[in-house]
Amino acid sequence: MLIRPLDSATDRAQVEAFFLASADYITLERGQASGPEVSHEFFTDAPPGIDPATSHRIGLFNPDLIGIAEISFGYPTAQDAYLGLMIIAPSARGAGAGQTLLRHLESTARHRGAQTLCLGVLAANPRGHAFWTREGFTMALENQPVTLGSKTQPAHRLMKPL
Repeated sequence: MLIRPLDSATDRAQVEAFFLASADYITLERGQASGPEVSHEFFTDAPPGIDPATSHRIGLFNPDLIGIAEISFGYPTAQDAYLGLMIIAPSARGAGAGQTLLRHLESTARHRGAQTLCLGVLAANPRGHAFWTREGFTMALENQPVTLGSKTQPAHRLMKPL
C-alpha cells in the first residue's frame, strides 16, 4: 500500500470517484448523494481558526485510491491534531486499511509535536465509533450538533493520547 499527499489539481477526479464509491458514508453524513462540492470541501475545509493550506490531505492507494484522510494541527488546542475526515472505501473495509492509514496519521501528528489526536464521529455511525474505540480513542465530548451538507446530527468528539 502507498500513502501519499493528495493534490487538488491532480487528484480531484480520483477523490470525486472515491466519494461516489463511498456513497454509504456520504449519505449517512450529509443526507444526500455525493457531488463535486464534497471533494471541494475535502480540499478546502479546516477546523475553526486553522488555515486550510496547513492541513494534510492524504490518500491510501492499493493500487487505486482506497482511503482518504484530512488532518490539521493546533485544534482544538495548540497541542492537538484533529482528524477531520478518514474514510476507507467499502471494498477495502475490514482488511486493515483503516489501521494502516491511522498509524500513518498518528506518526505524522507525533512528528508535528501533537500530544493528542482528536476526531469527531457521528452518533449515527456505530461501526465507525467501534473502530475508533478499538484503536484507543475515548469520549471527550458527547452529542455535539454538527451540520454537513443538508443534515444536522449529533457527533461525539473522541481523543487519543499520542
